[in-house]
Amino acid sequence: MIRVTRLDGKETVVNSDLILMVEDTPDTVLTFANGTHMVVRESVDDVVERSVQFRRRLHTGLTVVSNRER
Repeated sequence: MIRVTRLDGKETVVNSDLILMVEDTPDTVLTFANGTHMVVRESVDDVVERSVQFRRRLHTGLTVVSNRER
């Protein structure tokens, strides 16, 4: 989940796993898997970076468990 700001200034949190496309037209438009769109203040690069950071936070806490440890 990432925080973005709508054009009216309201901050919202979106599921970055559901974003199919991020366009710069000249506003940044997020297109979601269900076909809906959202226009946000953040740049395309900012949305991508926030999504990458979110995924990194998810994977940081993971540990590998071998069959011998079970």
